[in-house]
Order: sequence, then structure tokens, then C-alpha cells
Amino acid sequence: MIFHKDSKVSDYFSLVKISHTVFSLPFALIGFSLAIHETGDPNYLRLLILVLVCVFFARNAAMGFNRFVDREIDRKNPRTSLREIPKEIIRPGSALLFVLLNAGLFLAAAYMINQLCFFLAPVALLVVLGYSFTKRFTFLSHIILGLGLSLAPIGAYLAVTGHFATLPIIFSVIVIFWVAGFDIIYALQDVEFDKNEKLRSIPESFGNRNALTVSALFHFFAIVLTVFGGWFGNFHIFYWIGTTIFSIILIYEHLIVKPNDLSRVNIAFATLNGIGSVAFAAFVIMDIFIR
Repeated sequence: MIFHKDSKVSDYFSLVKISHTVFSLPFALIGFSLAIHETGDPNYLRLLILVLVCVFFARNAAMGFNRFVDREIDRKNPRTSLREIPKEIIRPGSALLFVLLNAGLFLAAAYMINQLCFFLAPVALLVVLGYSFTKRFTFLSHIILGLGLSLAPIGAYLAVTGHFATLPIIFSVIVIFWVAGFDIIYALQDVEFDKNEKLRSIPESFGNRNALTVSALFHFFAIVLTVFGGWFGNFHIFYWIGTTIFSIILIYEHLIVKPNDLSRVNIAFATLNGIGSVAFAAFVIMDIFIR
């Protein structure tokens, strides 16, 4: 059998950190809501299901591929040595089959949406799967990760309208800087390991203090773009409440993580960003449909 007989569905959900979907899904829902409000498409429920399916399968493929490609690195790193593949809870072949299955289902769902989404789906897969190799040769891997997640809002918008527009692109650029900023914080945990293994990251290349400065700069750009998006889209009170919450959370991240104190990196990376993205999306979507 290719799939390990002792592996459970929960093991695969753990493999891909299914809870981290909160980083991309809220912004996909923003893009979808912008499109529905613009078009008034009566088939919104069918399209919503297909968008959710695409986000789910694309993310599973990306995370599963990352775990497959990095399996030997994860085995050596004490922080990641207990992941499913190093611990042999999931076999590498099973993980790769899982990736192929999810990639195929993503393409099938894109085909069911519209022709443009189907034609762009392989490009999206190239970005989200290709990210896994980038830290082997460039410290800009954080930006590539951000680019991968930034496809969610514009992709959801395209699913409904079939054309590009400025406002969802602004939200996509927000995602690039937001994700790159918190991924730099996450990478602080592995600086010495990355140096030893010749893996690239901004913390590995420039040190903790400079890396946090770059992260803060990226988050500053994200906040500025969020404000610009609110002005450009002529949003109202709920949007600005969401922007305020999102901004405060990003600022707080940089108050609790210090170059010589990484004890709260996981809180900054996972908890705060999860709360921030959900809160921001909730208020933006309220503003879209209530105004």
C-alpha cells in the first residue's frame, strides 16, 4: 500500500498544519466578497464552495510538498524532528501521493470555476510548490511564501468575475508584506541550524536585530497598504475598525519579540496573526455588505 495503513486523517491534517489555514482563508473570503458585491452573482453559494475547496486543496498540496521536500532537514532539526515524516508516522511516498492528490483536486475545482482560473491554476501551483526550494538559494524565500498566500484574494475574486481588478490586487500585496514579515519572525528560531545547513533566510543572512527591523518594515508597508486600500475602496467604519485591530496586533508582535528573547515567537507568529487576519476579514466583509 502507498498510504501507510496506520496513518490517520488527523495525521495528514497535522502534517499540513490545517489550523494555519487562517492565514490565507480570511483574505480569500475578502476577495470573494468584493466580487459578489460587485456582480451580485446569484450562484454565489456554488462559487463559494469551489473557492473554499481550492484554498483547501492548494494549501494541502503546498504544505505537504514542503514537508516532503524538507524531510531530511526536518529530521536533523531538533525543533522539527517530531514532525510526521521524520517520526515515520507518514511515509515520504504517502506524503507525495497526498500532494499529487490534492494538486489534482485543486486543478479539477479550478476547472469547474471558469477557464481563466483553470489556466492560471498551474501557475499558482508552481508558486506554492516552488517556495519549498527557495530557502536553499535565497534569503528572499519569505517574500515567495507571501506571494503564494497572496494568490488567495485575487484568485477568489477571479473565480466570480473572471477578470482582474485593482482593489483585490491591493489586498494581495498586503498579504505579501504581512506574511513575509511574520515568516521572518518565525525563522528567528532556526538561525544557527540554517547556518550549519547552508539554508538561507533573512535572520540567517543579516542577524536577529536586522531581521526584526526588516520584518517591522514589511509590516509597516502592510499597514500603509491597508489604509490605502480603505481609501481607494471607499470603505466605511467597519473597515477602519478592522484596520485598527490588524495594525495594533502587528505592532504588538514587534513589542513581544526581541533579538535576544524569542520565547514568544510562536505567540507572535501563529496566535496573533491568526486573530488579526480573522478579525480584519470579518470587519472588512461586514463593511462590504452593510454599506
